[in-house]
Amino acid sequence: MKKVEDLTTLPEETIIRKIFWIRGNKVMLDFDLALLYGVEVKRLKEAVRRNIKRFPDDFLFELTEVEHLSLRSQIATLKRGEHSKYVPFAFTEQGVAMLSGILNSDRAIWVNIAIMRAFVQFRRFMESNKELARKMEELEKVVAGHDDKIRLIFQAIKQLIEKKEEPPSPRKPIGYKV
Repeated sequence: MKKVEDLTTLPEETIIRKIFWIRGNKVMLDFDLALLYGVEVKRLKEAVRRNIKRFPDDFLFELTEVEHLSLRSQIATLKRGEHSKYVPFAFTEQGVAMLSGILNSDRAIWVNIAIMRAFVQFRRFMESNKELARKMEELEKVVAGHDDKIRLIFQAIKQLIEKKEEPPSPRKPIGYKV
């Protein structure tokens, strides 16, 4: 288990990699949070169930079996005993904030601060991607018109090539007839 001092320098990238888009929400899963908070997943879930009134549906939801299987395939190879066979809880940003209130320790405070910063960084990243996506759409519209023009240019070139392959037509002789 890491010391609290080590958590003050917890890289945001480490946390951002643990944020997933599920059901249109940015969420963190219980096993990742348990690892960060330094508790067993079982204990984290027990604490949540004891305080379930603090977690409305927009703070916490349980994955379906299909979502769980899909997620397991995305995470890649699972090591025996490292991942739960039970479907995990997914905590939204507000759920993570509420979770830090029921896990009352210095470590929980530091981890929660790092997670909140990571969510902010993730939000900024997504906003910059929206701007990039908008610019790409504008570029696609401009390029779409170019496709038709390029196609016409190639057709004209093909016609010129085909005309050169035809034998020349017989010419009338130039000059005076005697």
